[in-house]
This record gives sequence, structure tokens and C-alpha cells, in this order.
Amino acid sequence: MKMQTALTIAGSDCSGGAGIQADLKTMTMNGVYAMSAITALTAQNTTGVRAIQESTPEFLKQQLDAVFEDIFPDAVKIGMVSSSKLISVIADRLKYYNAKNIVVDPVMVATSGSSLIKNEAVKTLIDELLPISTLVTPNIPEARVLSGIEIRSVVDMEKSAKIIGDTYCCSVLIKGGHSISDANDLLYSGGEMICFNGKRIDNPNTHGTGCTLSSAIASNLAKGHDIKTAVQKAKSYISAALSAQLDLGQGSGPMNHAFELTGQFTK
Repeated sequence: MKMQTALTIAGSDCSGGAGIQADLKTMTMNGVYAMSAITALTAQNTTGVRAIQESTPEFLKQQLDAVFEDIFPDAVKIGMVSSSKLISVIADRLKYYNAKNIVVDPVMVATSGSSLIKNEAVKTLIDELLPISTLVTPNIPEARVLSGIEIRSVVDMEKSAKIIGDTYCCSVLIKGGHSISDANDLLYSGGEMICFNGKRIDNPNTHGTGCTLSSAIASNLAKGHDIKTAVQKAKSYISAALSAQLDLGQGSGPMNHAFELTGQFTK
């Protein structure tokens, strides 16, 4: 049986709602074989991040080589990478293997507000990862950092997306969740601006939404969908997961990634 494959390169979330754990659940539920390379261990839960233990650059390289030499991924999602050296290793290995369908979620701050990336690493991410990415998926604060402009309106979102996309020759999806009272996302791809209208779902449990969206997009790219279709299908998946109204933890809880999982082993 031939199955498409996807690799997530990100940090571990021991509470299961974000990071590697969210990515693996999302990729599985979106019909691809999921693999991972762990950039860091985090001690975190729905209320915040307590500690971060990074992988060494050499160990991350070994993980990436092990995956690419054996089960070549049809898509790659990159999430939390907190240091310049780790980002450089990722960029080097992805270029070496000529990886395809690279989705970069430039994770800088957790849903809980905790900082997840060192300042010098932001520059390395911009210089080394964005130019090799297929799609980058910043939220409003991250898009502000990447484009260097303030974002207070939809027009500003369009300007920011164009700056990022034209500068680094990649597609850009700016997520409107931090914005102006809506959940509309803006995709800039191939010179075209596409607005994905979304309704705000009354669910305060949004831990790992960014990880989940980017992993779903990568899964759909792995299956051969174009960027617009991949984003649309990913947004539908995340909306359904939020609508399932899972309520766990004392802070901003996780979604039910497996909301549609049925069969004899779920009973």
C-alpha cells in the first residue's frame, strides 16, 4: 500500500496539545504517514511553559538524516526551533536532500504567552528557512516581525504578506486569529491574494491551533493538493476540531484532533 508521508520538525509538548504531539495526531487524521524530528523537549501544559531542553545540533542532524535516508517525506512542516544553530542544521539538511513542500510555522510565542524562540534565532529563520520554504504561516504578531510593518487592518495584512512573499519567493498565509474580531486568513500565493473567511468558534481552548493548521496544510500538500486547496481543507479540519468542544486542562486547552476517529478500537 502506497501512503504519502510527512515530517514534522518541532518541539515536544508533554501535555499533548501542541508541537510534535499535535502534529503527529493531525497528520494521521489527515491521511498521511507522520514522522518527527524533535528540536526541543518542553515542560509545558495548558497554563504555560516551564522549561525547554534543546536537542543538540548534531543530534537533530542525525534525526533528519535517519528520516530522509529511509522514508523520504512528501512534505515537511517546521514548527518551534528556538536557536540559530538548530535552524541552520535544518536548512542545511533540507537543501542537501532537496526536500519539497516545506511549510514553515514561525513559532515565536506560545498560546499561553511564553516566548519560544531566542532573538538571534529569528534572524536565522528569516535568512535561512524562509527562502527555501513553500509556504510560511505567521500569525499577526509574527507577520509583523517578518515584514517589519505594523498590521492594524486587512490592507496592512495584504502589504505584509506581499513583502514576505516577494522578498523570500514563497507563499504566505497570515492567520487572522490575533486580529480584528474575525478568523479570516489571507493567502498570498503566485501573486494572488486569497481571503479565507472564517467564523470565530466560541471555544477558549485553542492550545496548538497554529501547529495543527500548518501540519494539516503540509499533509494536504503531501497528498498532491495545490496550496489553495491545502489551506482550505486544513481550515475545515481545524474548524471541526475546535467545534468538537474538547475541554481539558486549567488554561487554554487542546483541541480534539481525533474528533472524527471511529472504529472498533475507539470503543
